[in-house]
Amino acid sequence: MKKATFPAVISTAIVCYLFWLCITGQLAMLFEGEAAWQVLVAGALVSLGVGLFAGKYFIHERSFYLWHPARLFTGLLYCIIIFPWELLKANWDVAKRALSPKLPINPGIVKVPVDLQSEYGQSALANSITLTPGTITMEVTEETTDEGEQDYFYIHWIDVATAEEKEAGDAIKGTMEKWLRRIWK
Repeated sequence: MKKATFPAVISTAIVCYLFWLCITGQLAMLFEGEAAWQVLVAGALVSLGVGLFAGKYFIHERSFYLWHPARLFTGLLYCIIIFPWELLKANWDVAKRALSPKLPINPGIVKVPVDLQSEYGQSALANSITLTPGTITMEVTEETTDEGEQDYFYIHWIDVATAEEKEAGDAIKGTMEKWLRRIWK
């Protein structure tokens, strides 16, 4: 089993600590000057413990890759604007189908090509697709084609508008793959 490197532990601990600050409300209290130092220290110690335990699973290589300002900004933009927009569009489509029984539903499984080389990028895209209503990423495969190796997702889609791989991929992935490619080069 792979051992956690020091940079992987620190990077994981930083991510955990920032997440902990956000979900506990301590970040807002910190900016207002009302955060208790005991709570901040306890969160830092727990985050370090999580980093020690999960660093070897969370980060495989280049521990501070996402901390580059351009990638960090693009990641935040994806999480705050791009993904919520795609989520809103998918929710609207499923709500229309649920409230209008006359709208056709043609469920099925489609094979979609993926142009992300990074496992992290593929994982982020697969999870983003699954989190949007009406789609579930079922399988991630690498297949040999005439052009070489190609990654594919098999996706269960609530309304298969087309079985053509590229068109189905464009409809399902929207702009998510393009933005994730900017983060995970």
